[in-house]
Amino acid sequence: MSRGHSHGRGAHGREHEAPHGERCDGHGHEHPEHEHDHGEHAHGMGGHHAGASLRRLAASLAITAGVMIAEVIGGWLSGSLALLSDAAHMLTDAGALGLALVAAYLATRPANDKRTYGYRRAEVLAAQLNVGALLVLAVWIVWEAVERLRQPHAAIDLRLMASVAVVGLVANLAILWFLHDEHTLNARAAFLHVLSDTVSSVAILGGAGAMALRPDLRWLDPVLSLAIAALILWGALRLILEITDILMEGVPRHVDVAAVTRQMESARGVSAVHDLHIWTISSGLYALSAHLVVHAEAMGRNDEILNEVKHGLRRSFGIDHTTLQIESVEYEHLHDVHSH
Repeated sequence: MSRGHSHGRGAHGREHEAPHGERCDGHGHEHPEHEHDHGEHAHGMGGHHAGASLRRLAASLAITAGVMIAEVIGGWLSGSLALLSDAAHMLTDAGALGLALVAAYLATRPANDKRTYGYRRAEVLAAQLNVGALLVLAVWIVWEAVERLRQPHAAIDLRLMASVAVVGLVANLAILWFLHDEHTLNARAAFLHVLSDTVSSVAILGGAGAMALRPDLRWLDPVLSLAIAALILWGALRLILEITDILMEGVPRHVDVAAVTRQMESARGVSAVHDLHIWTISSGLYALSAHLVVHAEAMGRNDEILNEVKHGLRRSFGIDHTTLQIESVEYEHLHDVHSH
């Protein structure tokens, strides 16, 4: 479990971490009062918030599915590849929203003996499927657009094209309003999908207007499709990078390891911090484990030290899930397992 890593005085490589629910004092003895900190959201969302989130995601999914069907029909009847591309884009929007809905439901399930973090990582697995669908879709759009640039398609029903684009634009704006308060990985991915779809709807409207004024600009339709494909690829790339960070258990982007170390070492009685690891469990849920080296005279105030350190981590970095081992300066680490 290699994560953000920091060594201070007393570090002797990577130590065996304290078991769940235990604290080690300076002599390596285990105590049941070890604090393993969990916020209310550590293993699931609050009931009211979860219910509201599920309702918003369900409403967004229903609207998206309806508009997608309208764009498929409108694109087929009008002969507009841009509309069909946007319908395909909305198919991935529907997939993203569906995955977000499933992940949000799974996140409400409690932890158990086999999955001590609950099902929060389900959103990451769902996002991987979402990325795969995005990439396949983008390739299809690019292929079809290039074919139409090489061999121009039949005339496009611009009035129908513009009418369906207006419906899509209004629907996308409504969905963006539903999703703007959602912060999970999949909900944010779906928000980005819908945001790019909103831009696509505006572009399609503009393209329909331009082609109505200048019929020789029929090439705008496949070009708009290529632009939509580029938006899809950009969103997929951002999602890939975020998923990779989580799966590699990298330090969350908003967290500075050096600043976290300084914050922890500023607690009264703490001499040094080592074996510091910080990682993301799921969207908005960050975890930290570390060893706190304390002065001998401070060994009797373990609870005060833990409270001060945890409060600072929660206030300054939004880290609620922490596992801390307290040890004295004299602790030798003779029986710890070293992995690096």
